[in-house]
Amino acid sequence: MQEILKEQARAILKQNYGYDGFREGQEELITSILQGKDTFGIMPTGAGKSICYQIPALMLNGITLVVSPLISLMKDQVQALNQMGIYAAYLNSSLTTSQYYKALEFAKKGKYKIIYVAPERLLTESFLSFAREANISMISIDEVHCVSQWGQDFRPSYMRIVDFIKEMPTRPIISAFTATATKEVKEDVIYILGLQDPTVVTTGFDRKNLYFAVKHSNAKYDDVISYLEEHPNTSGVIYCNTRKNVEDVCDRLIRDGYPATRYHAGLSDHEREQNQDDFIFDVKPIIVATNAFGMGIDKSNVRFVIHYNMPKNIESYYQEAGRAGRDGEKAECILLYSGQDVVTNQFFIENARENDELTGEALELVKERDRERLKQMTFYCFTNDCLRDYMLRYFGEYKDNYCGNCSNCLTEFEEVDVTVPARALIGAVDSCHERYGISVLIDAVHGSKSQKVLKFHLDENAYYNAAPDISLVRLRQIANHLMLTDYMYQTSEEYPVVKLHEKGLNFLEDEELVISMKFPKVERKQSSKKKAAKTKKVLEGDVDYNLFEQLRELRYSIAKEKKVPPYLIFSDKSLTDMCRRMPQTKEEMLEVNGVGEVKYIHYGEQFMEVIKQAAIQTPEPAAAVSETE
Repeated sequence: MQEILKEQARAILKQNYGYDGFREGQEELITSILQGKDTFGIMPTGAGKSICYQIPALMLNGITLVVSPLISLMKDQVQALNQMGIYAAYLNSSLTTSQYYKALEFAKKGKYKIIYVAPERLLTESFLSFAREANISMISIDEVHCVSQWGQDFRPSYMRIVDFIKEMPTRPIISAFTATATKEVKEDVIYILGLQDPTVVTTGFDRKNLYFAVKHSNAKYDDVISYLEEHPNTSGVIYCNTRKNVEDVCDRLIRDGYPATRYHAGLSDHEREQNQDDFIFDVKPIIVATNAFGMGIDKSNVRFVIHYNMPKNIESYYQEAGRAGRDGEKAECILLYSGQDVVTNQFFIENARENDELTGEALELVKERDRERLKQMTFYCFTNDCLRDYMLRYFGEYKDNYCGNCSNCLTEFEEVDVTVPARALIGAVDSCHERYGISVLIDAVHGSKSQKVLKFHLDENAYYNAAPDISLVRLRQIANHLMLTDYMYQTSEEYPVVKLHEKGLNFLEDEELVISMKFPKVERKQSSKKKAAKTKKVLEGDVDYNLFEQLRELRYSIAKEKKVPPYLIFSDKSLTDMCRRMPQTKEEMLEVNGVGEVKYIHYGEQFMEVIKQAAIQTPEPAAAVSETE
């Protein structure tokens, strides 16, 4: 019986989705659901989580409810399902009252196999009335980390899911999915949702196609322009931490001639939707956004994600960076860091307003965890070890400390003894009785006669001018290293001051202790321009670039006519595969990655016609003369 189910699932995968085989973990999760078991999948962004609940939904007798907080995901996935000839609907706040009740009426008549619903809608009388009477085979919870206070994005509205399940006359199968979950979050989700002996599959968090880099920048906009110049005609996301930064960066990009748009919570619903559509439809392939953008966006041809500011935790960063390269092709994730990013994030944490339902001890507990996550995120920006390995270890996955595809692995480092300046900085904090901020302390140790140094009489301190030959930038790096390795720390006040941990006090008392740091050598193994050229070559590979562009133009014209995003017609990966295979028949076209029966019927002939014309216009290579002739 199990093999029969697997064969049916593979047939749906090929016919509807156009894929020849499942990715890692997908078949195990699908089989578990089809056996009637509660199932929990932890898979990185772009690993194909939606297939894990959509295919069982098409095979189960009743309706599948997909609970998601993401309006954009609902709209995107319902469009994609409709393109495959599958009836689906979404119920959320973007619908008018009449649209909502009309969709609910169709649902009662059994028109939809899959219904996406926001958690806030679950316990409304109208939806409860429908759900109690309907044949609900499965409830699938997306972004399930939101149910846990250990998670980076806890949402009290997700607790309503538990109450909703209890209202069901017959308990359906419960499946849950997330891209980021630490051990604590995983255990919390299973306990809160009451998953019964669940199948838990963690496929691993590694996205080998993504290149990671951190750059400490004093001229972030210049760095963005430099990157865009080296990567023309590509689509990407530039994340900023405030609306003001979004507006500023977007305006400057437009003035400089780049096809950019913007997205943040301060825009009207209409403008947000229009800007998002412009990005998805490649009308404006660059979007500058706050983290309010991107959740549930399945745009497959995002070739870069640049973080203009550091996010406040690793979970958010990995999720946002993971929106690049969803098609499996090469993509780049660049984080531009400055010290102000830490201060801004500290302010956000202390003044958090995301969850107004949290008060007292619960609110303070969330803040405490957020502070620790910010520390881990900051450490990522300063580590000289493999960036990929740092993130994987954070999620409990241990691999080699060298990936060969991050800025640290492509940089040569040297070990440097920093004991003398470190002792000066720690000593200055101690002798000042932990009263001042890091900037003025660095100035004092460097020997500055700045206004603040003189005002606080730090020029009379024993450690004044203790490191005059070390640059302010290097002293700042050493100070950050001391904070991140628990010698000292900054308070979370509006005007933070530096204090010492016990480790710092012990260091002052023991003159034998040594502190060393790794610093990049002046010459890199690979210049950024060489790397950009290499990336472009890898992206193009052995593909006829002109043919690829012709197929993109055809895809765009069809998408415009159908009023759907281009990648829902075919992904870049599918177009690349067409260029390599040059299919001339239906059978050959169905071998292309992402081309199933339904999509072939709608679009196959049009794309094959372009390919045939290209084959006629391309001369055959001269035949090689064999040695026997």
